[in-house]
Amino acid sequence: MKAVFIAYNEAQGENVMEALEKCFVRGFTMWEHIQGRGSKNGEPHLGSHAWPTMNSAMITFVEDNLAKSLKDRLRDIDKLKPQLGLRVFSWTIDED
Repeated sequence: MKAVFIAYNEAQGENVMEALEKCFVRGFTMWEHIQGRGSKNGEPHLGSHAWPTMNSAMITFVEDNLAKSLKDRLRDIDKLKPQLGLRVFSWTIDED
């Protein structure tokens, strides 16, 4: 099983939810209105006057075969609007 963590600009929320649905991912936990900045060339998302945008993040736990298709779909979304900075990470977890 894999944990999949997704961090994204709030403007991508509908696209992320659509990706989950298309990959038949039902369960997730989501955090809204979070602050952050990309580690390479991302602009800050701080909810301030100077940097007004905000991020959201979510985590889901899926079978290994679903993790790859979900990550691929999310990376395709990021390629369409890379300036929004959608990121996805996964790691193997124990079910015990």
